[in-house]
Amino acid sequence: MRKAYLAVKVLILIVMHSAESAAQQGTTFDHSKFDTLLKTYVQNGKVNYAALKQDKRLDEYLQQLSEADPEALPTREEKIAFWINAYNAYTLKLVVDNYPIKSITDLSALGYLSLPFDSPWKRKFCKVGGKTYSLDEIEHDILRGKFGEEQIHFAVNCASESCPVLRSEAYTGAKLGAQLREQAEAFLRDSTRNHIKLEGNTLYLSKIFEWYRSDFESKKGSLLKYIAQFFSGEERERLESGNITIKFLDYNWNLNEAK
Repeated sequence: MRKAYLAVKVLILIVMHSAESAAQQGTTFDHSKFDTLLKTYVQNGKVNYAALKQDKRLDEYLQQLSEADPEALPTREEKIAFWINAYNAYTLKLVVDNYPIKSITDLSALGYLSLPFDSPWKRKFCKVGGKTYSLDEIEHDILRGKFGEEQIHFAVNCASESCPVLRSEAYTGAKLGAQLREQAEAFLRDSTRNHIKLEGNTLYLSKIFEWYRSDFESKKGSLLKYIAQFFSGEERERLESGNITIKFLDYNWNLNEAK
């Protein structure tokens, strides 16, 4: 009798574990629709906004985001991937709804000069999980604030030439670490965004490293040591030495549009 009782108890535990695993798997958000859009309309970081404007699948994906529950996602990686995709998808939506434009800063009353007061990134239009956010809230309050993930600076895309390129695939929890590493390395080695080849003792970096310097320094103690981790050999040694002057490049706000 006792053996039968134990057997039933073990069976119940197995069933409960299987149900729990299935429930966790079920909470993984499906980004395949967005992945297809990115593969179709983004090549080498350039976006075919004219064609994307005609594709209703972007609105369908945004509807999925509006009905999702990001808090139910099972891992930190899944949540970060979700919010990066949400930021990038809503940025695309902002552009196509106002296309044609030459720059996302055109959506501010006085262009770049009025960004601190009239910023497209402060508009509350991003519907996620029954709430409405601005792009700034997604980036600064959630991705930087809640998750403290500095590598998102290589992944979120502001629809501009100097931004890290928009990846031609959606981010996923399973691949997030590798995807962010690839984005960081590509961004740093892109001579249109950073000049890592030292000229004398001067290093020319993207404004992103100036705007969010504290995010990077909090991880490695200094900006140069943070950047050094993505290099090897003599380049890494020189960067880690700290005996380098940093200058920041002008930011190109022109639209990252495929011509």
